[in-house]
Amino acid sequence: MRPPPSSASTLLPILRQCNLPARSVALRRPAAAVVPSGHPPPRRLFSQSAYLRNSNASPGGSSTAGKSDEPPPNDAEGPSRGKRWKSSETKRERSPFVDATLTALMGIGIAFVGGIAYYSWYKKNVLDKIERAFQGGYDPALELAVYAKKSMQNEHATDAVDELEVEDGPWTKHLRRKEQDILDKIIHGEEKGHYFMLLGCKGTGKTTMILDAMQGNLADGVAMCDAHPDLEVFRLRLGKALDYEFNEDSQTGLFSRRDPREGGPGLDIERALNKLEKVALRSARRTGKPLVLVLNNVHVFNNDDGGRNMLIQLQQRAESWAASGILTLVLSSDDFWPFFVLRKNASRMHVLTIYDLDVKEADNACQRMRHYTALPNPPPEALAEATSIVGGRLAYLNRISRARDMVGMARHMLTVEKGWLLSRIGLIEDCDDDVMDEQKWSSCSWLLLREFVKLRQEQEREMEEAIAAGKDVSVHDLPLPSLPYFQCRQIMTRADFLEDLDRANIISIDINHDVRPDSMLILQAAREVVEEEGFDDSLDSVRARIDEIESLHRTRELTFKDVASGDRIRLTVDKGGARLVDG
Repeated sequence: MRPPPSSASTLLPILRQCNLPARSVALRRPAAAVVPSGHPPPRRLFSQSAYLRNSNASPGGSSTAGKSDEPPPNDAEGPSRGKRWKSSETKRERSPFVDATLTALMGIGIAFVGGIAYYSWYKKNVLDKIERAFQGGYDPALELAVYAKKSMQNEHATDAVDELEVEDGPWTKHLRRKEQDILDKIIHGEEKGHYFMLLGCKGTGKTTMILDAMQGNLADGVAMCDAHPDLEVFRLRLGKALDYEFNEDSQTGLFSRRDPREGGPGLDIERALNKLEKVALRSARRTGKPLVLVLNNVHVFNNDDGGRNMLIQLQQRAESWAASGILTLVLSSDDFWPFFVLRKNASRMHVLTIYDLDVKEADNACQRMRHYTALPNPPPEALAEATSIVGGRLAYLNRISRARDMVGMARHMLTVEKGWLLSRIGLIEDCDDDVMDEQKWSSCSWLLLREFVKLRQEQEREMEEAIAAGKDVSVHDLPLPSLPYFQCRQIMTRADFLEDLDRANIISIDINHDVRPDSMLILQAAREVVEEEGFDDSLDSVRARIDEIESLHRTRELTFKDVASGDRIRLTVDKGGARLVDG
């Protein structure tokens, strides 16, 4: 049977209606009901703790007091209920510090695991981006060259173009040099075990041949980058060619990673080369061919510790890559000093020298370029005269072949070259001591150029004698005169001026250490200056003035003060001091 309701449950509604506090009424616990044997104990409908909690409620039903911390007595349900009550109260009243600690640890753990996952993904993504930079179809340098060719095809001569010249365009469209086959094998990855250096004067076609070779295979496995005197700019250009951001796009700043730029451009480039080596290994295993990295115009690096160290850093990687056959480095330079720096430690470097065309090749090339223009073909005499002035430099041949008056354009170029040469190394008679160093360089340069002119005159006399003897030769078939490097130092009486002349594109030096004028235009301009009346006297006057200024700098002046009229000064020069020392 169901037990009767307790007195607490009966009185509680009455107390609430009377607005009396429940604590003011002493409740008496009813006696335990007698339960027959074999039946379960009656269910408690109301406990003391529940009553106390309910008694603290306001008339509106909201609680205004805290909970009671006293456990219920061990009643008929036994001591097990008290233990369950204590455990539930402990769980409900856990410390807030423990909750905050667990939350912080879980957050740090999630951030740590997420950071490791992001960093692993980022490193893989960097290698994938560099590998995509070597895939065929797109290269920044090749894209610009191809667009330039397409735009030249769609252009027409306008009134804004010079009267002597129509349009400009790529000379390789109708001409292929003999060195192009070698460059095609290098750029297409068919040459393993070596790295290469292209050495030649400005305008001989080094960069254009490289771009043509890249266009042949759509730059598959090739990346190209231009050098710069500022190594920070070179770092950015190398990153653009490799599609590498030097960790600047990384979000790992959460872990207080150092700024990548703190180490300088040298360390950043070393990081890029490390990534490139991993990509090259992966590509070599898959394709069996080495990747090709072209560094164009390395002569623009400063010839100081920073520039030389950068060349040595690149050479060390090129040597190891060539030995393993995973990557071929191609360097191009207009000047001689990069080869001089790399030659010391080079064991796998091959040098390909690009010279000017000879007279017959220059005539044929100019005719082919002229044939594909809208201009009429010139007479053979005009063509021979024009090529004899500009020589076999492809940049000059391209310009005169697209001119309306080829001979007039050649003479105009000669006039411009002569004016530029005099502005660089012109002689100044009776110069001041402030320009003594400049005139010293100019006078030594003209000593060398005068020797080249004398060699040219000697070649022409020998050629005339051969023609008089009945030999079938032409005066225009003469090559540029050359002198050995050591002999040029003797002529100039200075060993440090040759490098400055090479950097100014006045002379050129090849791998055989032969020195010659940079181009036929330079030789023709120097010849006009040397053959002017009074040139030798002017050169001798400048050199005499330099000797005089240097003598004045070595002279010491003695000044005597407080010397009155009639005083005598006795100055004795004793040259017997050596005997006193020996004695």
